[in-house]
Amino acid sequence: MRWENGRRSDNIEDRRGMRVNGRGLAGGGIGAIILALVAMYFGVDPSVILNQAGSLAPTQETHQPAPSNPEEDKLKDFMSVVLADTEDVWGTLFKESGKSYQPPTLVLYSGAVQSACGFAEAAMGPFYCPGDHKLYLDMRFFNDLAKRHDAPGDFAQAYVVAHEVGHHVQTLLGISDKVNAARRRASEAAGNALQVRMELQADCFAGVWAYHANQARHVLEPGDTEEALAAAAGVGDDRLQQQARGYVVPESFTHGSSAQRMRWFSRGMQGGDPGQCDTFKATRL
Repeated sequence: MRWENGRRSDNIEDRRGMRVNGRGLAGGGIGAIILALVAMYFGVDPSVILNQAGSLAPTQETHQPAPSNPEEDKLKDFMSVVLADTEDVWGTLFKESGKSYQPPTLVLYSGAVQSACGFAEAAMGPFYCPGDHKLYLDMRFFNDLAKRHDAPGDFAQAYVVAHEVGHHVQTLLGISDKVNAARRRASEAAGNALQVRMELQADCFAGVWAYHANQARHVLEPGDTEEALAAAAGVGDDRLQQQARGYVVPESFTHGSSAQRMRWFSRGMQGGDPGQCDTFKATRL
């Protein structure tokens, strides 16, 4: 990915080296943390559990300067360019539709972090918290993405950020509130099906970003699209469940299969039209 000459975003909060004392989940406690970890392992969005874990208990955070790490510093610089690209793309698209885009903040942390959605550990993977409009990422996740999910490369990493920004877009458009309200009224299976459609839409929105970023700055290099598709496939529910359980239960999917995730990312990337990302009206996912 050609990124070095791109604009850098200031909407990054670096909490690397900050230690979180306490678990911050009154009404949920260690049980909620374990459930969230298990959920992530089986491909479930941990924020779904964190948002239901109860009110937040007081926590204390102490900051110690993160050790100098040239590799992570370069990766942070890369993340700031990707985030800036999403700001430019969605800012323009929102303006064209008569809306105002409010950029999210990317929080970089190490080990554990406290968000408005609750306490989170790095094992949960990247997540978006609608309560504070922030994306949370331990950059060491990208090692897991490359090794466990067979998705190395900088554009695979960019896809991860763009997907979480997609959830922010859903929040700003009111989609998340409507889906969460519908899920509370639905059965578990129906609720999972709605969550799948929301995740696939975020994949499509990531593709929309990729299309417009490339149109504006020609960021794509040979193999970049394949890297993003590999990342989408690597975190498909069917693949994660096969790795974890040895078998697949489609009724429990919450993010979509590898094929579905690749299909919807590709759909967004084909023409860059967010209107083509309405997974909720789609008869075929």
